[in-house]
Amino acid sequence: MTVDGKLAPANRVFVPFSSQRDQDLLMELRTDADAVMAGARTVDLGKVDLGPGPAHLRHLRLKKGRAEYNLRVIVSGSGTVNPKAYIFQRRFSPIIILTTGRASKQQIKNLSRVADEVKVCGDTEVDFPLALEWLREKWHVKKLLCEGGGELNEGLFRVGLVNQIYVTISPLIFGGREAPTLADGQGVKALAQATNLRLKSMKRFGDEQFLVYDIIG
Repeated sequence: MTVDGKLAPANRVFVPFSSQRDQDLLMELRTDADAVMAGARTVDLGKVDLGPGPAHLRHLRLKKGRAEYNLRVIVSGSGTVNPKAYIFQRRFSPIIILTTGRASKQQIKNLSRVADEVKVCGDTEVDFPLALEWLREKWHVKKLLCEGGGELNEGLFRVGLVNQIYVTISPLIFGGREAPTLADGQGVKALAQATNLRLKSMKRFGDEQFLVYDIIG
């Protein structure tokens, strides 16, 4: 994110702005995950496949006792994932879509043609405790990596399902009331409801700061 906490400019069109080291770290984190999850808009942006990357990273996954290819999970409460998105053209591992009762029968039917499974979890918003329990039981997911966006992140924070946060601060300022942040969505109404963090590590690479936080409380 930028120094002012933005993930993209005010037009909400994401263009990668972090260093190659940050992008490499993202791929390294995927080697530890049984599943990688992202929101519909993140997936619709372009060449996003949520996969493990090149052969040396897939080999590392195997050395760590994980499957060569991670499960891929897309969250869309309204079922508006683009069925023609790039991710659906990459069939190396199962793709799961989590949605709600807001998705129409036709949307679910369309998505079922391109995804391995579409799971309705909740009436109007995704019931994340239910969804993650189902992912563990049905797909054996014990470690899940969430890559945003901000509304998805906030939904997980709100129900206490985040254990650790990786944040890279890039030397930029975007500004903008409509620019997405690390956690958007409903947000808290009082300080007492805030998610509390403990700084686990901090490293500098060039002008970027790499932070890891544990959730406390």
